[in-house]
Amino acid sequence: MAKGKSATRRGERELAFQVLYGLSFTPASDVDDLRRIFRISPDYLARWQGQEPPVHPSGFAWELVEGVWSKSDELDASISNFSRNWRVDRMGRVELTLLRLAVYEIMFRADVPPKVAINEALELSRQFGEDNAKSFINGILDAVAKALETGGITRPAADSSTISE
Repeated sequence: MAKGKSATRRGERELAFQVLYGLSFTPASDVDDLRRIFRISPDYLARWQGQEPPVHPSGFAWELVEGVWSKSDELDASISNFSRNWRVDRMGRVELTLLRLAVYEIMFRADVPPKVAINEALELSRQFGEDNAKSFINGILDAVAKALETGGITRPAADSSTISE
């Protein structure tokens, strides 16, 4: 696989965001469908430089996509709890996708400090979101991170419910 930006976690988050955003239009019916959608995403294919990508994707981007996809109901409930006067179904697709991705990292990825997850979501919002989305996203993510820090919410124990192979 090619190195460079694609090999960085920022590049991996961007790929995960793009796949998850696409899923907001055409949802995956099961994990095999999710793998297929991930494998045919243009940015993922470009990384393989004309070679056939593996049938079972791996790496940070895949872990994020799989985790957000498998935990979407739980993530939406958390986002809803911390978004005052905004229902999840009224949020823009870009903003909701960024929130799901970052809340997943904050709540389920102990290897990612909450401040890093927030900063990365804000960087992606600058690139893909509306001009006013940054403060909206920052407010919700900051509230989630503070709740985690103060014990208002707890990070679940290591979870084996995601579907890696």
